[in-house]
Order: sequence, then C-alpha cells, then structure tokens
Amino acid sequence: MSISVDTFFLERNGQGTLQAQLQQLIAEGILSGRFHVGEKLPSSRKLAAHLGVSRITVTLAYTELLANDYLTAKGRSGYYVSENAPVPPTYTPVRRDTEIVDWNRACARRFSDGDMLVKPSNWREFRYPFIYGQVDRKLFDHANWRLCAVRALGHKDFDSLTGDYVDQDDPLLVEFIARHTLPRRGIVARPEEILITLGAQNALWLASRILLNRNRRAAIEDPCYYALRDLLIHSECKLSYMKVDRDGLPPDAIPDDTDVIFTTPSHQSPTTATMPVDRRHALLRRARELDAMIVEDDYEFEMSFLGAPSPALRSMDRDGRVIYVGSFSKSLFPGLRLGYMVGSAPFIREARALRSLVLRHPPGHMQRTAAYFLSLGHYDAQIRRMSKTLQRRREAIEEAIGQHGLAVAGRGMLGGSSIWMQAPPRIKTTKLALDLRHQSVHIEPGELFFSGRNRPQNYYRLGYSSISSERIGPGIQQIAEAIRRS
Repeated sequence: MSISVDTFFLERNGQGTLQAQLQQLIAEGILSGRFHVGEKLPSSRKLAAHLGVSRITVTLAYTELLANDYLTAKGRSGYYVSENAPVPPTYTPVRRDTEIVDWNRACARRFSDGDMLVKPSNWREFRYPFIYGQVDRKLFDHANWRLCAVRALGHKDFDSLTGDYVDQDDPLLVEFIARHTLPRRGIVARPEEILITLGAQNALWLASRILLNRNRRAAIEDPCYYALRDLLIHSECKLSYMKVDRDGLPPDAIPDDTDVIFTTPSHQSPTTATMPVDRRHALLRRARELDAMIVEDDYEFEMSFLGAPSPALRSMDRDGRVIYVGSFSKSLFPGLRLGYMVGSAPFIREARALRSLVLRHPPGHMQRTAAYFLSLGHYDAQIRRMSKTLQRRREAIEEAIGQHGLAVAGRGMLGGSSIWMQAPPRIKTTKLALDLRHQSVHIEPGELFFSGRNRPQNYYRLGYSSISSERIGPGIQQIAEAIRRS
C-alpha cells in the first residue's frame, strides 16, 4: 500500500532546513503510527513536485531516514517504511470513570498556592513590553552562541556532551568563573568552592535546604523576590521580614535569633536599591554578632553601566559566612538556566551532594557551550553591547517618566534593567496591568513582592531590557493616561 502524497505538507514558517523539516515530518508519521511498516512512500520526483522543493532535498531526507533504519529501499521500486522502524506500542487504554482520589489528602505538601508573576507567553507581540528579565533578540549574539554550541558537539568534547559528571561540573566553566568572573567582584575562590547550579533559584533552594530547618530563623527583605519567600515558607523555618529603605536591608533591624540572612545588595529585588559600602560592613558585623550566615544574591551586577559596581559582600567577608550566588540568566538568557554559587569548601561539599540527589548536575553540553562563549570573549562583547543599549533606554525611560509626571519608587543607582514605580494610593496595579494589556502595554504589578496580608497594591515594575528606545516614550504615555483614567 502506498502513502498518499497529499499526506505531506510543510509549514511556511517551519524551523530548520527543508530537508530537516521533511525528515521530521516522515519520522513523526512513523512514530505516531500514521505510516505503517511496509507502506511505500511517494517517489522523490512526485513528492518534490507536490511540496514545491527540489528533488535532491527529498532524496537527501530519504537517505538520512534510510541510514537511521526508518526506511528501507527496494531496488528500483522505491522507499518503504522499514520493518525495523520504531513503532508505537499497541495497547488498549484503560477507561477511567470519575477519579476517586482525594488529592487534597493525598498530597502531603502543596506548592501551587504560592505567588507567581504571570508573564504572557506572547509578550513579544506587545507593542510596549515593559517586561523584566527577558532577552532582547537584537542584543543576543546568536551567531557566536550557535558556533560555540556546534563546537561543544564536536568529537573533542564528546565526554562533556555525553558523560555523567555525577556530582562534578565542567572544569572549563568552573575555571572561567574562578579566573575571570569572580575576580571582577573581588572574590577569590578555588574550584572546590564553586558549584554550578540551574540558575540562581536553584542555588537559593540548595542554600535554604542546607542552612535552615524548622528550628532556625531566616531574615529576608520586604519587598523581596517572591519565589525566595515561598521557597523559605516551604522550608518551614521561622521567617522575619525586614522592610528595606533607600539603602537596602537595614542591619540593625535583624532579630537576635536570626540564623541566615538573605539579601540582594547590588540591586535590591525589586526596588533596585544599591547597598552602600558602609552598610555592607555593618551587615557583616551584625552577622558576626549573631553568628549568622549570609546568602548574597548578586544578580545584575554586570548591568552597572552608570558606574563601577560596589564590592560584593563575599569579597569583604573575612569569616567565610557569606554564600555568594550568581547567574547568567540576565546577562545571557533566562532559558539557559545556568548559575553558580560560591562558599567555603565544607558548604559547597554539602551543596554538591544535595544537588546530585536531585538532578546530579546541569547538562554538560550547556555548560561546555557557555564555557566556550565566555572564554572566547563573546560574553564580554555582549555585556558591553547590552550596557550601551540599556543606558540609552534608561535615559529614554527617565525622560518619559519625568515628562508624564509618574512617581519613581526606586531606580538602580549604578544601572540595572528595571525601575520600581509607585502609582497613587488608590490605584491597584494588578487591575491596571490587565487594562493596559488591551492597549498592548505590559507592566508588572508589585503586590506579590511584598509580604503579609495588607500588601501595598500601588507599586509596579518597568523593565526596559526588551523594549526599543523609540517605543519607551509612547508606552509611558499610555501608562500615564491609564493611571489618570483610573
């Protein structure tokens, strides 16, 4: 039996080459069970004419599938679905009536009730996307990243691609972080004091699981990164919320029974406040008095385009009580999910063991690709390019905010990629954000960053990493008009 040529069609905006798309189309047909063993495929000439592609494209796709045992060739008769092709199992699904499992009772813990900032999947279609933490396609060095990824796929890097590191990391990536990234923050660390993580959030989770239990107390900033707060709530430790001021976390307000202090001194999340050096010393002194540990989330330090970043807390620490957390999510792209943590060797040993129990290690290919991208200078070039563009956008957003009389609650003194805003007291920015979506404007409500029951509802965040300079002014105008209407 022959497979009808009408079964085949290619999407206009399909990913990859025409040969790859056709190869995927046939393979998916076999794997899904639509194409059966022994069925004959259309001739290369007939299929090429039907799809409007060259005959050699079809022939190459058939040849590749033949090599992978999806197809078999029978002399001059043509190509057929191979008997050795992977086929879906045949079974009769069990029909379930109404489920009787009481999931409220079955789930010993619940994680779906926490705060989560909803970012629309189609945010790139918004005309004015003041979204935070997303990559700008125009700024990302896609060509060189692709070259590094291809290089990491080579025979020389076969072990890093396919091997199981168990609890170890890519030595090239660790070496670059130790020799180039950390010294820029004044930090000296040996390889055994560095652990690669799946982003900063994974690092924060590891730190909380190791340092905290239900008998210990953690102090966190208010407002703060909402995922950190929920993560600590699930750890069942005692929590103290420290209201931040224009200089970040006030050390004197930290309770006497605190065991771990979580802070974002370079760019406080979300207010963007930068902790002065004097307060950093005061925080270290307070931690020494309490014999407490400090977890320092140093996100966005690379985005200090208005001045040199202040030294990291870890670089000023003489006691070994600071755990440093860094990430490539903002400087490269969030989908990479690569970060790192630095701490004393005994702590990193425990973190490495815990990580291996959960996910062993981040994918070796991603680690090696990132190592090449960093070590070949592409990363620094991208940071310089991003910094220049963000500075222009920062100037545009500052000018537009002033022109339309909007109130700034916090702006990164040294740079960053967002501004913390405050609407009039009567405005609920959650509703404001929904109303603005109808005008193709995206802003991020600030309520979920605050702790407690009576959360302020009139704050919002404007990110400018993914909106062009020429659209910032009109976008701010739309926000100002929406606030006046409210």
